[in-house]
Amino acid sequence: MLTVALPKGRIAKETLEIFETIFGDSFKFDDRKLILDTPNFRFLLVRNQDVATYVYHQAADIGVVGLDTLEEQGLDVIRLLDLRRGICKVSIGMKKGEKLDFDKPDLKVASKMVNITKRYFEERAVSVDIIKLYGSIELAPIIGLADMIVDVVETGTTMKQNGLEVVQDIMTSSTYLIANKNSYIAKKDEVLDIYEKINEIIKAEQNV
Repeated sequence: MLTVALPKGRIAKETLEIFETIFGDSFKFDDRKLILDTPNFRFLLVRNQDVATYVYHQAADIGVVGLDTLEEQGLDVIRLLDLRRGICKVSIGMKKGEKLDFDKPDLKVASKMVNITKRYFEERAVSVDIIKLYGSIELAPIIGLADMIVDVVETGTTMKQNGLEVVQDIMTSSTYLIANKNSYIAKKDEVLDIYEKINEIIKAEQNV
């Protein structure tokens, strides 16, 4: 029996569809329930930010989570497979028409992704003041709280609607299948079996 942590929303739906394709069964959570038990799996529905934590602490053996979240949290889990879903970018956004100037003193950056932001600017030896926000990040440059933002961008529409534009991409993110290190040893056959079955589907999709 493998315990699988899934993030609520679209990624959980897409992952369960993969399992349905593999096993030919229906995998659906009952209304408002957070646990789905099947003969071979127990699925847990958790917040996206908590998936890697569940896996890291072995409350789940495997999980599905965005690479951006993994990079931000830095938890020691095994990255098994890129599922090629939920593709987006982590990008720097500024007010339309403004240019990215690393030489400008006292740069302020608003983001909920503090670690990714810190690493990016440290690698370029640029000193910045990072302001952690939990939402409505696009407001920060407009009202003068920050010079720029670092945020997840799928289409860029939200930025455009708020008078911002992408000036630099930091990384591309997609959904990853991850595993707990101890589970990978203790349940290696089960973990590798599901890894191989999912990998076959991903490969088949790429060849269409």
